[in-house]
Amino acid sequence: MAALALAFGKWEREDVDPVSADFQSTGTRVGEDAAMGAGPLTRSAVRFGAESRVCKGACGSGSPPAKANQRLRVSSGEAGWRVSLAGRGSLSAQLAQRTSTEAQSDGDDDSLLSCQQHLGNETQTPDRRKETKTPFPGIKAGLPRLLRPRSLPASPTGAQQLRGSRFVIFCSSGLEEHMMILEKMSELIMNAVPKAQYSSLFNDFVESEFFLIDGDSLLTTCICEKSLKQGQELHFFYLVECYLMDLVSKGGQFAVVFLKDAECAYFNFPELLPLRAALILHLQHNTTIDVRTFSGCLSREWEIFLEESYPYYLIVADEGLNHLQTLLFSFLVTQSWAMKVNVVLSSGQTSDVLRLYAYLMSSTYKKQTFFKENEKEIENAYKALIKHLEKCRILALESLFGNLKWKNMMEEACETISLLKQFWPEGSDIRRVLCVTSCSLSLRMYHHFLENRMKTSSDQKTNIQEVESNCLTLQEMEDLCKLHCLSVVFLLHLPLSQRACARFITSHWTKNVQTSLRMKKWCEYFILSNMNIFEFWNLNLIHLSDLNDELLLKNIAFYYENENVEGLHLKLGDVIMKDYEHLWNTVSKLVRKFTVGKPFPLRTTELSFLEKNSSPIKDTFKKKVPNLGFISMSSEVVDKFVGDLLKDLPFLKSDDPIVTSLVKQKEFDELVHWHSHRPLSDDYDRTRCQFDEKSRDPRHLRNVQKYNAFQQFYGNSLESVSPKLIVTQAVKPKRNFNAPKNKKTHETKAEIIARENKKRLFAKEEEKEEKKWNALSFSIEEEMKENLNSGINNLEDFLKSCKSNSVKYRVEMVALNACLKAWKEHCQGETTKDLNIAVQMMKRIYSLVGKYPELLQEADRQLIARCLKYLGFAELASSLYPTQVAEDDIKKKTDKYSVGMGPVRFQLQYMGHYLIRDERKDPDPRVQNFIPDTWQRELLDVVDNNESAVIVAPTSSGKTYASYYCMEKVLKESNEGVVVYVAPTKALVNQVAATVHNRFTKSLPNGEALCGVFTRDYRHDALNCQVLITVPACFEILLLSPHRQAWVKRIRYVIFDEVHCLGGEIGAEVWEHLLVMIRCPFLALSATISNPEHLTEWLQSVKSYWKQEDKTMRENTAFKRNAGRCTKSPKDYFQIKESYKVRLVLYGERYNDLEKHICSIKHRDVCFEHFHPCAALTTDHIKKYGFPCDLTLSPRETVQLYDTMLQFWESWPRAQELDPEKFIHFKDKIVIRKLDARKYEESLKAELTSWVKNGHAEEAKTVLKNLCPDSVFSSENTVSMFPLLVEKLRKMEKLPALFFFFNLEDVERRAASLRYFLLRKQTIQRPPKADKEAHDLINKIRKIRKSIERQKTLDERSQKNPRKMDQKLIYEAEHNNLLKILEKNLEIPEECTYANQKAIDAETLQMVFDRVKFTRKGAELKALARRGIGYHHSSLSFKDKQLVEVLFRKGFIRVVTATGTLALGINMPCKSVVFAQNSIYLDALNYRQMSGRAGRRGQDLMGDVYFFGIPLPKIEKLIKSNVPELRGQFPLGITLVLRLMLLASKADDPEDAKAKVLSVLKHSLLSFKQPRITELLKLYFLFSFQFLVKQGYLDQEGKPRGFAGLVSHLHYHEPSNFVFVSFLRKGLFHNLCQPTRKGSKHFSQDVMEKLVLVLANLFGRRILPAKFQETTIKFYQSKVFLEDLPEDFNDALHEYNMNVTKEFASFLLNVAKLADMKQEYQLPLSKINFTGKECEDSELVSHLMSCKEGRVAISPFVCLSGNSDSDLLQPNTPNHVVLRTIGIDHSRAPVLWPQTFDNQGRRMPLNAYALDFYKHGSLTGLVQDNRLHEGAAYDLLKDFALTIKSISVSLRELCEDEDDNVVLAFEQLSKSFSEKLDEV
Repeated sequence: MAALALAFGKWEREDVDPVSADFQSTGTRVGEDAAMGAGPLTRSAVRFGAESRVCKGACGSGSPPAKANQRLRVSSGEAGWRVSLAGRGSLSAQLAQRTSTEAQSDGDDDSLLSCQQHLGNETQTPDRRKETKTPFPGIKAGLPRLLRPRSLPASPTGAQQLRGSRFVIFCSSGLEEHMMILEKMSELIMNAVPKAQYSSLFNDFVESEFFLIDGDSLLTTCICEKSLKQGQELHFFYLVECYLMDLVSKGGQFAVVFLKDAECAYFNFPELLPLRAALILHLQHNTTIDVRTFSGCLSREWEIFLEESYPYYLIVADEGLNHLQTLLFSFLVTQSWAMKVNVVLSSGQTSDVLRLYAYLMSSTYKKQTFFKENEKEIENAYKALIKHLEKCRILALESLFGNLKWKNMMEEACETISLLKQFWPEGSDIRRVLCVTSCSLSLRMYHHFLENRMKTSSDQKTNIQEVESNCLTLQEMEDLCKLHCLSVVFLLHLPLSQRACARFITSHWTKNVQTSLRMKKWCEYFILSNMNIFEFWNLNLIHLSDLNDELLLKNIAFYYENENVEGLHLKLGDVIMKDYEHLWNTVSKLVRKFTVGKPFPLRTTELSFLEKNSSPIKDTFKKKVPNLGFISMSSEVVDKFVGDLLKDLPFLKSDDPIVTSLVKQKEFDELVHWHSHRPLSDDYDRTRCQFDEKSRDPRHLRNVQKYNAFQQFYGNSLESVSPKLIVTQAVKPKRNFNAPKNKKTHETKAEIIARENKKRLFAKEEEKEEKKWNALSFSIEEEMKENLNSGINNLEDFLKSCKSNSVKYRVEMVALNACLKAWKEHCQGETTKDLNIAVQMMKRIYSLVGKYPELLQEADRQLIARCLKYLGFAELASSLYPTQVAEDDIKKKTDKYSVGMGPVRFQLQYMGHYLIRDERKDPDPRVQNFIPDTWQRELLDVVDNNESAVIVAPTSSGKTYASYYCMEKVLKESNEGVVVYVAPTKALVNQVAATVHNRFTKSLPNGEALCGVFTRDYRHDALNCQVLITVPACFEILLLSPHRQAWVKRIRYVIFDEVHCLGGEIGAEVWEHLLVMIRCPFLALSATISNPEHLTEWLQSVKSYWKQEDKTMRENTAFKRNAGRCTKSPKDYFQIKESYKVRLVLYGERYNDLEKHICSIKHRDVCFEHFHPCAALTTDHIKKYGFPCDLTLSPRETVQLYDTMLQFWESWPRAQELDPEKFIHFKDKIVIRKLDARKYEESLKAELTSWVKNGHAEEAKTVLKNLCPDSVFSSENTVSMFPLLVEKLRKMEKLPALFFFFNLEDVERRAASLRYFLLRKQTIQRPPKADKEAHDLINKIRKIRKSIERQKTLDERSQKNPRKMDQKLIYEAEHNNLLKILEKNLEIPEECTYANQKAIDAETLQMVFDRVKFTRKGAELKALARRGIGYHHSSLSFKDKQLVEVLFRKGFIRVVTATGTLALGINMPCKSVVFAQNSIYLDALNYRQMSGRAGRRGQDLMGDVYFFGIPLPKIEKLIKSNVPELRGQFPLGITLVLRLMLLASKADDPEDAKAKVLSVLKHSLLSFKQPRITELLKLYFLFSFQFLVKQGYLDQEGKPRGFAGLVSHLHYHEPSNFVFVSFLRKGLFHNLCQPTRKGSKHFSQDVMEKLVLVLANLFGRRILPAKFQETTIKFYQSKVFLEDLPEDFNDALHEYNMNVTKEFASFLLNVAKLADMKQEYQLPLSKINFTGKECEDSELVSHLMSCKEGRVAISPFVCLSGNSDSDLLQPNTPNHVVLRTIGIDHSRAPVLWPQTFDNQGRRMPLNAYALDFYKHGSLTGLVQDNRLHEGAAYDLLKDFALTIKSISVSLRELCEDEDDNVVLAFEQLSKSFSEKLDEV
């Protein structure tokens, strides 16, 4: 395939490599050129000075091929033309963001010549007018041919050309032997790139996963930043520190690694060698960053480091500066995968307030085995590459230093440093040291260089001092060094504030200077490489980041060779002059070999160092950011929120053109809010609901019936309770249910009768249970004699259903006798004792002594004491029953029967999960069939008092119970009050709705409903119900809807479930809006909030605001009523007594203990090892943070901790005191309670903490290390071993279990692999003849059916004959018999399924299956369910999810693979939870949510958590990390401001609406107690308001107009919604949407596809990695990468973007005053300060630093590269350009750039999934080509279809013309797209 590579007019053929092209055209130096790694080896456009070549030999003539798919794309930028390759970019190709004008004038310095230039043999193209430059010259952009595989051309010739071009590269590099393995490696990486997951690198850890950053990738990425200019080292270090600081501030835990071998890639870029060395030294000495250096990526030391630290991922570049560096990165990537380290691409990263997003390529088993299978070949190829790079170094040095080798240069550098230490024994600063040493070494080496040239020149004799044609004389070199010394003195004395104002010289260095500069950079590198010599010398390394400033050097050079010559003589100033003389005199002393000139004059020669230029100084004033001013506003909301800022703003006059251009547009009244196709009227018809009762359509009624029946069934699967009939009651005065009861309280007659009836009923029930036990007792006793465990299980089943304490007591006594007898029999015949019998005996004693002490008789006590003595617990027996009975006989036998340990240790170690929990026994009259704990009663009090509460309690602790009590309370109060339940997911919405259906029933007026649902997909009884279950976004729609405020006033309570989503990744700000907008009380529930106090305090401040607002409104209402202006209003807030208090309710105790286990693979078997929670800790962690608050130990783990502590500190003083048998809270207790064990645990934790803090940290460290299991690092394939893991859990009786994965594809695949495993197992076990028998049976059944049919026909024809009737009955009997035999033949053996067939009857199972008959995954889920397997993830339909949920809860399905969405409140408790995949998303928060599912209350006394394939460091981190604090998101968006203003101006109750709007604006969590952020939000609000006014969405009074409604409908899609409307206004859609013929209402397929193309460029954008474009994979569909917008749309978008950019730049100038300038002059990470007193005594300084304007809003570090405020007007301005302490950047501007570029300047294409699907209607194609999971693709398409529908409905509402083409086209598109989607 041929393609163009363009560099401002130069072009090449891609199918012929430039190397081979050069070879064909010149026939010279190909091998040498390639060996030096020079530019021609890369194909892309080159930035900043890389030489372009015309491939004459390859292309023939000078015109590019004219194929359509090889066209040039030339797009117009504001300041010039942008030329780029269609769909392609290059590593450092900044020309995508730059203009040709800037390339000539902005002062990007010359690149160093290529290796051929180094050797004096450069073959150049004649035209160099439009070279592109890189900030560090000589860098060649683009990916090497090797790592850029493409689809081969169809013709054999093309394929041969491509292979041939690659072979030339390998030959020229000396790597031809290794071509095969390098190609394989390339293919491996290229196949991984398209599947890279774009995800958050920091999800919800307080501290992130430990990860690594490749230092060379960091360097490569930063030097390609488009705002950076060559030689601006301080700006470069600023970029590095900004990136690292962002990681640190987000909790990043990482190390930066540098590989020595990677240094070889820079030998052809000598300017980068000292920069790299300085970077390493700077990070090591001036920051707290962990910096590691290793010899290479295949070294043993690197491998050991990865094994020990086990980083989760390595951030690395996918493209280097040339093809050789890219190869090095490829080796690093491949080796990292082999070590199970994931890879994150450094390109394409984006960041927000809390997270960093990047492309992550997982280390799969296939990638791990690739390295092992090819290890030898990879090692050989790597060695060959390093050997080749070493040759590059030799050639590079030879061209400059002649016969001096690397070793000689190092020695010269060491000698220079040693000499300097003699001259400056007191020490010095690194800038001075490097200046004098590098200058002196450069002069010596340059002298040697000239001598060398003189010797090699045999044709003519020359003197060293004479001028050479292409290099400087020695004297000119001295002048250059003098200028450099002066520039360093400037660095020493000028503060950053002054340097930021420097003039920008656009002239380039002349060619004659190039060699000298290259040599000087090498010398700097040699000096920095020998810094160890300064070890015992006082060397200040603080300013390693500011060693050179090339633009400053140019400035000085320009002055001396131009302005000074022309007569401008300026004084240096005394201080600068003195320092300069000192430096130059030191240089003179260090040179020694020859005499160096005096310090002054600085220029003794006349040669110009800079090229002549017509505009040598950049004019930064040509293009200023316009101060657009503010349009005056008269809005009450604006005045109240930002009134304090208005007085300082520059307002425009009323006659200003901007003001007069504001055109009045037709006002649009918002009508559609429901995302349904039918528009809603203003007065919502409350009687209308989805299931209309008036409808008599039988099919409709049948659907209603089915829906209600299933909801009842689904709810019953959640909890087995009978529906409670709610009757509306008058509000009764509150009673204090926690107050002590007054015995003298007078009972009414009715209460006495009720009490007596209850007593009588209880006696009757007790009698019934007595009879039941009498009937069962004999069989159970007999079974216990035969099999104790089986008998005990049956006995406990009876106890669960029994309510009578006296009967339970009798049953327990029977069981105790049976256990004692079994124990005695067991101990007589066995040498090793089965302690399970002893456990059962103690369990019975627990129940008798702990639960029924009042029923114990003397004989019973005697029996219990006897049992205790048999167990060896004589002291406990004596404490219970002191009298000795047959003591002599028992004493002889106690040793024989004893369990061999003390009673406390036995109970803790073997009975920990049976320990009695402290539960209240006094019922609460407010709840039935449930005795709430104390903390739960507090929740009931909260609801009774109409208070709000933040409730933090573990999963399954019962916190949700308060929600249903709250619902019941509101339902009882009236038929009008509403409770809103806000759940984070649709799955949870469905679950809660079913629970409400099952719990409550109420007789309501016609048209009213008890429960309603509102999600984005559907709604049901949403506004005519009393309990609305919804998701946050939909509730926000209702709260912000102006015409729904009457309904909003009916809300009495809001329940927020899983409120920690307030800190989530998506939609977090919506939760925040809801919490501040509601006026009623609320309950906020969560299991995982680490800073609940802060959250509560914030919410209390919101409630205080509402208290004041309500008071004001009451006063206003009273005033209006008195004035006769207030009409009678419905019942509202003011008539209901409301509390404004927000309580915090904390409860931390889980009912069940959780024990953790590590699964490892040994000898192809799965092994389990218990993981002690303390093993996750380190002594440092304990010292710094203490024990995590939720790190709890099971009782047996406390014993294990004590034993380990005793083992490793024999003289431990408190050993006796903390011995379990002697612990104060255990002493003489027959029954140890859970609370006692918890006290013991806390004592041990406190003791271990004191060890750490009081000088015994080593002992503590040994204890923790000993508790830790062995490393579980395994090379086995965990995927293939997954079925064995499940089988093992089944054998251990640990099912049902949930298996968590974090990839949708893996969730489905693992479930399918299990089914396949069971099928294979069944096939193996099936008898050989079984299949033949089944086949014969089927044939027989078929024949009999035919006989029955034939007989039936005969019966109908003839009269009924008794003999024939008998024949028919015989056929039917035989048929039924054969069916039973066949059913038995095909029956799944019990060991070949995980399904519990007894859990659910066949009829119910079929009902559940019938619901998914027509769903996308229904058939697959049914097949899995029959084997007891299911899977659950967000992309399933709600019916599919319900199938899995119901059958799992019923116990039929016992194995479910799932993603984290299941952990968000879904009620699916299980016995075990398995984490079977490592991921970014397996974080502290998700771990707690997911592991909380283990241990079913009422069924399991212990929950088990297993880690399978999770590295040990990750497990430790999960256990010890706290969940993240809720910090709040940036709360404002421009569309939100519009929606708020819409509410304020259109609501039925304006006063109430304005209060809500101001509450949202004033109460952001981010700005709580942060006045600076508050001021920033005010300014952003002003920008938003002004933007909306200027765009015509608001008038100056803040009232909506024009297309405000349409924009607000599309609020999910900011800023695409504004762009869409701008297209609509310009008539672009009317131009596009032309019908097939005049008068027709139908549009062609071509029009529809173009319309989809436009919409796909605006909505649902999915960006792909740049490297995906280079894949060789064959695509099955026509489009994978989305095409650009049509030309007219693209031009309109450009115009819109530039207008908004100007507005936003003006806004940034206004907010710049908020910046903390003290911090702005510091490097962000190292905090190195570049402030100081400005130099005023130097005329030269004042002259050079004279550009003080245009540097207001951008960072002073960025100004060093000649950037100014005008750069804010450029497209895609990087965020770091803006002052960082403002807190806002370009990501907040409502612009939509049509093309996205990564950090390296390559274009990142958009995924064409929507257009592909519209064309082909296939999900399979999207999976194959577009690399989307089927479920994720379906979700994306569904959202896209909803967007089209929303637009279609809105346009129909807006447009008065029914036949408008745009409206008709969108309706046609909406219909056709939805139909295609319905088909899949």
